[in-house]
Amino acid sequence: MKEIKITTSFQAFDSTDELPSDVSELMATAVEARKNAYAPYSHFRVGVAIALDNGKIVIGSNQENAAYPSGLCAERVAVFHAGATYPDAKILKMAISAASDTNPTTAPIPPCGACRQSIAEYEIRQDSPIEIYFMGETGGVFKSDSLKNLLPFTFDKNFL
Repeated sequence: MKEIKITTSFQAFDSTDELPSDVSELMATAVEARKNAYAPYSHFRVGVAIALDNGKIVIGSNQENAAYPSGLCAERVAVFHAGATYPDAKILKMAISAASDTNPTTAPIPPCGACRQSIAEYEIRQDSPIEIYFMGETGGVFKSDSLKNLLPFTFDKNFL
């Protein structure tokens, strides 16, 4: 037996004030998108803004359903919308903001596992990394240079 160590690195910003101006604007768009979340069950609202290489910005917010598996996370709403509307565009950057109606969210909130897998599909498909910035309602922001930092053992089409 041998041990395998995997290390990743992220950039940590103390607040959105430290972000580059284009990313700060993208995060502000994600915060606005969060207001459109339909979250009557979890009371946890997520907004996403995606910058595409064609200059377009695509947004998403989580959309819940009484039959929980039928709902969709904000990240997948935005990624699937981008793929359906702009199939030839590459995703350059993604900004994610999450807030709870019942608890303060001051720590950066990363995408869930299902969203990581969906983002991975697009990163592999476009053969270029996607910068992912994520935060809670307030506080710091983490930046990942690629989805591979968040999901180092990616399941992709090469396994099929």
